[in-house]
Amino acid sequence: MSSDSNQLWTWPFIFLVLANLFTFMSFQMLLPNLPPYIESIGGSELQIGLVTTMFSIAAILIRPFIGHLLTTSARKTLVLIGAVSLLAITLLYPITQVIVLVLIIRFAHGIAWGWSTTANGTAAVDLVPRRRVGEGMGYFGLSITIGMIMAPSFGIYLFQNYTFDLLIWISAGLGMIAIVLFTLTSFTTPESVYENRKIKPRFSFFGSLIEKKSAYPALVTFLTTFGYGSIVTYIVIFGVEQGLDGVFLFYFFNALLATVSRPITGKYFDKHGPWKLIMICSALSFIAMWLLAWADSNVDLMISGALFGAGYGSMMPAFQAWVISKTTVDRSGIANGMFYSSIDLGIGLSALVLGLVYSFVETADLFKLSSFMFLIVIFLTWKDYRKQTEPWQPA
Repeated sequence: MSSDSNQLWTWPFIFLVLANLFTFMSFQMLLPNLPPYIESIGGSELQIGLVTTMFSIAAILIRPFIGHLLTTSARKTLVLIGAVSLLAITLLYPITQVIVLVLIIRFAHGIAWGWSTTANGTAAVDLVPRRRVGEGMGYFGLSITIGMIMAPSFGIYLFQNYTFDLLIWISAGLGMIAIVLFTLTSFTTPESVYENRKIKPRFSFFGSLIEKKSAYPALVTFLTTFGYGSIVTYIVIFGVEQGLDGVFLFYFFNALLATVSRPITGKYFDKHGPWKLIMICSALSFIAMWLLAWADSNVDLMISGALFGAGYGSMMPAFQAWVISKTTVDRSGIANGMFYSSIDLGIGLSALVLGLVYSFVETADLFKLSSFMFLIVIFLTWKDYRKQTEPWQPA
């Protein structure tokens, strides 16, 4: 890690941020369209939920292994393996309309995604000065946020107006751009990696799955993404039910507000810590979920999307920086893996639980129910804030 220098915007960091942006865009433009695609080929409510759940399980299972590999391996090889695997699996989706095979492909996609996100996030930590971790991971997280928020709107537009195959080909093209950018990136490998090569640490699945020092912020991250999971899985279906043709506007204004707020929230984190920032953002997200549930016009979608971008979009990089700040450099790969696993577990379990509830309630009620997770996040963050005995100091 470039801890001996306070420079953030180096060429390797810029290339990595851009490459990660295209990786997330390639993946996220598929995400909201898979549930309606499964529905269109005869999938049940439970199978729609399993599309997300199978993916999340696979991503969680692979992360301890990649987290352990990151303690002894150079970054570039692992990053490229993840990027190439994502591209190859993306191209498999159009070859079948048999739901069982789609679920198998989705499981494989989860393995590649878990590998890639853990390797990419750890590579970013290595390039960010430790004293600017909140700001640096905030900008790196911006590539994630834009990918998670803006790309789905483009994907929804393609799915609704063209064909699923075209969606896949454009997604693959973005993945190829990511591979080129990763190839051009000069990665930094911590000294601890070279030390670990001499005496390789023993692998423990649970030891590589959980970084105890970072467990609390990872738990809060899980609850946050559980709330977000209802949007990922059901917003397109909700739009169809409500006769709204501007669902992409929710994602667009989400990305816009998340982008505008990112420089401010990243610097705030480095100076004041995560607590007040996360509590305020959780409150905004809670309000946005209810506005979305009541939406009956495209203007409502824009307003709720903007509030959710300012809230949820600002929280996620703060969570990642919080997780990283609690651990050591040599455990950052495992902490990163746990952070991304908490995201996948939250979204995956949300899809499964809400898939079971979906048969008994209206789609809008799913947004209302999951919104209460943000109130729990506020309480848990406030509880941890009360435990602090010293002023926040950047790591």
